[in-house]
Amino acid sequence: MNTSNPPIRHSAKGQQTKAAIVDAALVLATQLGLEGLSIGALADIMRMSKSGVFAHFGSREELQISVVREFHNRFEQEVFFPALRCPRGLPRLRQLFENWVRRTSVEIDSGCIYISGAVEFDDRPGPVRDALAGSVEIWMGALRRAVSQAVDEGHLRSDVDAALLSFEIHGLILALHYEARFLNSDQALPRARRGFERLMQAHLAQAQTV
Repeated sequence: MNTSNPPIRHSAKGQQTKAAIVDAALVLATQLGLEGLSIGALADIMRMSKSGVFAHFGSREELQISVVREFHNRFEQEVFFPALRCPRGLPRLRQLFENWVRRTSVEIDSGCIYISGAVEFDDRPGPVRDALAGSVEIWMGALRRAVSQAVDEGHLRSDVDAALLSFEIHGLILALHYEARFLNSDQALPRARRGFERLMQAHLAQAQTV
């Protein structure tokens, strides 16, 4: 008798259940923040016992970290990886920003873990803050590389400060989120796109055109 199949099925089912819990937790966290997560609330949503939910994570902190990781994974899938299909340099940088803008426009209604998490954990050292900061640093590193590649390809001027330009691009996204979500401005999205184009125009290599 083959005794290996039942444990494999059990493991797969356990992973599916954990993924479903993380998915529900992510929805809850975008609405209430990471601090709004609770084992009890998720147990109600999942129609599971508290102990059943707890068994998949071991602690509320590990649940929060799992949510941060899942948010980061989806961010990469929607923003970063699709842009890699574009040629290196300015085309890829433009696509990164456009993908980021599109995702942010959705998060205006649902909320952004990176932004809300920064407010919740900015002065609270620990594993959750480390997970949040690490995810943001990974993304900002990818953005800086995209800017540097645009310089290397001759699309942007050779004296462009990649860290500074990335900072300015990030500022456009934060302003978009703030104005659209908090101030309910219907001009935030087109303003962010115009702001990006002005940045690119200001840093274009002499032979390039927008």
